[in-house]
Amino acid sequence: MPFLNQLQHWAAVRPDAIAVDVATEAGPQRISYRDLRDRATARLGALSARPLTVLCEPNGIDCVVGLAAAIAAGRSCAVLDPGWPATQRAAVEARLRDLPELPEPRERPATILRDGPPDSVFLYGFTSGTTSVPKAFSRTRGSWPLMTTAAYFQVTEADVTLAPGPLSAGLSLYALAESLAVGGRFVTLPHLDVAAAVAAVRDRGVTRLVAVPAVLRLIVARAEASGVCGDAVTGIVSGGALLDPAVRAQLRAWAPNATLHEYYGAAELSFVSVSVLRPGDSAPDAAAASAVGRAFPGVTVRIRSESEPDRHIALGRTAGTIYVRSPLVSSGYVWGDDGTAFERDGDWCTVGDQGFLDSNGVLHYLGRRADMIVTAGGNVYPQAVEAALAGVPGVDTVVATGLTDAARGTRLVVAVLANSAEATLPRATLRAAATALLAEPHRPRGYYRLTELPLTPAGKLSRQLLCRWIEEGDDRVSTLE
Repeated sequence: MPFLNQLQHWAAVRPDAIAVDVATEAGPQRISYRDLRDRATARLGALSARPLTVLCEPNGIDCVVGLAAAIAAGRSCAVLDPGWPATQRAAVEARLRDLPELPEPRERPATILRDGPPDSVFLYGFTSGTTSVPKAFSRTRGSWPLMTTAAYFQVTEADVTLAPGPLSAGLSLYALAESLAVGGRFVTLPHLDVAAAVAAVRDRGVTRLVAVPAVLRLIVARAEASGVCGDAVTGIVSGGALLDPAVRAQLRAWAPNATLHEYYGAAELSFVSVSVLRPGDSAPDAAAASAVGRAFPGVTVRIRSESEPDRHIALGRTAGTIYVRSPLVSSGYVWGDDGTAFERDGDWCTVGDQGFLDSNGVLHYLGRRADMIVTAGGNVYPQAVEAALAGVPGVDTVVATGLTDAARGTRLVVAVLANSAEATLPRATLRAAATALLAEPHRPRGYYRLTELPLTPAGKLSRQLLCRWIEEGDDRVSTLE
């Protein structure tokens, strides 16, 4: 259920409460629940007769108003990233125009700001892409159980949620919808800006932080350097990638009163599993760096054998493909379906991620099948290499990738970001750690130093971008001596 019925409720019950707060350089831009309802309702009349609205706007009041109007009464919205290159945006818009005629909303014309039926499509999302046209998938209203997840994450109307990433990304968009559903205040930024995010924590009474691990790392480092404490933060949600143990420890020290939810999922699957670390809980064992928690409520997880796809693997450490049975999965791809990125077998779905369920039923994530590096005939999960080298003194972040190599097919390399400008990262130290911790086929054949992380516009680490930096001689990466 998206948030429109709840928006109407809060506009009546708490009309002057701030719904959305945009932290701009010129000062805050805010809109109350009553004004959000009224502006979105007024915008309904300007929508085209076609039931699909294409929204491509930076984070802001207009973006939220446009979204609310676009999904009213059974309509749907495609949320594009305004940071895409013009050619990529044009290609996506052309494909959206060429979609088969969509079902008409069950209530036309849409003059009331309210949610449509649970089985109706309300959102078209996109997998991250840099140069090629991203895959598009659709979601029904029923696949977003906002009130259920808000109760699980303990989000209430008293919470001030900061999601600094783009609203075109599922993590931030879901956080917005969840906050509006419970009547809370949602804080966003016109674009990803770490300094502005830290200032928002300091000045806006942020109680909840939702971001990908790379952005959380940047925020806590900047906050500590600026003397901004996180004592008022009571909830942190990390998703989109594994959270490094060192960053987890930093977050716990900076926000000692926060419950940390780390979830594993995918844009096509939504929440799959989650681990919860409350104030006072013991930190996870470093040896369990691949653990991503237990199945999310209502979700069932199974591991299937690669060699025998019909066989579910018993609990243990035998790896296979992660399959889920869940009411939260998307409806599938609208275009770009190659039969491997998202597969459905009856009620079971997968995006090709590899992992295992240990003897306690905890899911371990080893990496996406597409991320696996095949070098000299061996299969290497880059996440395992990164986890092994993350504990080397002076290392802040490790990124593994594969470079084209005539002899090996692909040559495994790593790039490291130091935890300070003064930190020395000798190649010999990293090689010694790799020799001690990794089997021979999993040891990198090249070592590089980063001056900044290779991030997508949504703030996720990009191995593809790192590969391009190395191959193009980008000055943000250099060979370690």
